[in-house]
Amino acid sequence: MSYRLEKISSLIKHEISLIFLHKLQDPTLGIVTVTNVKVSPDLKIAKVYLSILEKEKRDITMEKVIAVTGLIRSELASRIRMKFTPEIKFFLDDTLDYVEKIEGLLKKIHENDN
Repeated sequence: MSYRLEKISSLIKHEISLIFLHKLQDPTLGIVTVTNVKVSPDLKIAKVYLSILEKEKRDITMEKVIAVTGLIRSELASRIRMKFTPEIKFFLDDTLDYVEKIEGLLKKIHENDN
C-alpha cells in the first residue's frame, strides 16, 4: 500500500471513530471500535472493519450501523477535504474471536502437560 493510501486510510479511521464517539450516541449500539480501514487505489471505496464487544449483539449492531451509513458518509464528507467521499462498506472484524479460540486451544494443550 502506498504512503498516500495509508495516510488517507488512517485519516478516515480516525474521523469515523470520532463520528461513532460523538454523533452516534446510541446506547443500544454498545461498544464499537473501528479496527481498520482499507481504501481502494482509486479512493472510491473504503472498507471499514468494526469490532463489537458484545458477541450476542453483533448482528443487531451491524444492521444499525449499515442503516446509518449515509449519515456517517455525509458527516465524513464534512470533516475531510477530498474531491469525493468514498463509498463506505462496513465489515465485522472477528480477529479477537480467532485470538480467543487459539488461546483456548493453547491452554487446553498446556493443561494436558501437567
